[in-house]
Order: sequence, then structure tokens, then C-alpha cells
Amino acid sequence: MARARRVWVAVIVAVIVALTGAVAAADAASDTEPDTIVRVEGDAANGFGIYYYDGSSIFPPTDSEAQAECGEYDTMRARVRCRTSVRVWYRDLAALQRSLAWAEQQ
Repeated sequence: MARARRVWVAVIVAVIVALTGAVAAADAASDTEPDTIVRVEGDAANGFGIYYYDGSSIFPPTDSEAQAECGEYDTMRARVRCRTSVRVWYRDLAALQRSLAWAEQQ
């Protein structure tokens, strides 16, 4: 009985090891994640377009629309926090846009 249990444990461990190796090989085969940003178009005033490796895209609101939404928060602290995060978000999108343009030139 104990021997049969050990055999089953060994079989289960072997299956787990084999599956782990197959998953690792599949991950190595696809080196680009589907949510990798491949292109950023536009600017904060007119709106950005963000395009992903898997073909999907998003279009966040313009800077002025996002700032207006921040004005709807109840407390001053929440409005300031929102405006700061909007400023940082659009600054980072512009930096990403410049970085992608530079990488394409190389």
C-alpha cells in the first residue's frame, strides 16, 4: 500500500514537472506580451491614442476633460490628488511617445 502511494506521488510529481517545463517553453517562445505598448499618438491637448501589440487600443480623455472630471471631487485634497495624477499620467505618456520614436529610429 505504501509502495503504491509512493508510485502515485512520483507520477504526480513527474506530471507537474512536465507541465511546468511546457509552460516555461511556451513563455520563452512568445517574448512579447500582448499588453505591450507599441505606439502612442497624439498629445495631451488633443488626446492620446495608445496601441498595444495584440492590436487593441485605448483613447484616454484629453487633458482638459480629465482635469474637469477632477473638479467633481468633494474635497480639495481629492481634487489636488486627481489633478496631480492626471498631470503625471500625461507627462509619462509624452515621455513614452518620445521613447518609442527614439527606439524606432535606432
